[in-house]
Amino acid sequence: MIGELSHVTLLVEDLDEALAYYTDVLGFVKRDDVDMGEMGRWLTVSPGEQELPQFSLMEPETDEQRERVGAQVPGYVAFVLGTDDCRAEYERLTEAGVEFGGEPEDNPWGVEAQFTDRYGNVFDLVEPHEMDEEAMAALTEGADPTAD
Repeated sequence: MIGELSHVTLLVEDLDEALAYYTDVLGFVKRDDVDMGEMGRWLTVSPGEQELPQFSLMEPETDEQRERVGAQVPGYVAFVLGTDDCRAEYERLTEAGVEFGGEPEDNPWGVEAQFTDRYGNVFDLVEPHEMDEEAMAALTEGADPTAD
């Protein structure tokens, strides 16, 4: 049986620049930084004190991979990050230069704000709370049930 997600690959333009951004700006923790010789560098970070999953930061090796930097999931949120205070984290990250798509909003599932990392990946920052079923029903009322 599969028990957990351990790593997610994130293509970045430069490993040192990415390490500084994810640790100094976003507040992630460096987990591994190993020179593997000809196989490259194994560099991982993770949010806060959370050990897993980790983001495995990788530099592209091919033109096709270079085209995917910042667009691994074009048009969609690539990653969802949890926080216990979305508004405070929004303020901290905004002061650090992170670009948000708008201010935090109250939703039936929690307080939420989206930001784009320095490479173009879209992250969703969510302060979850118990689902407000009435608010969810009102939000989805009139939505096209055939739309996926």
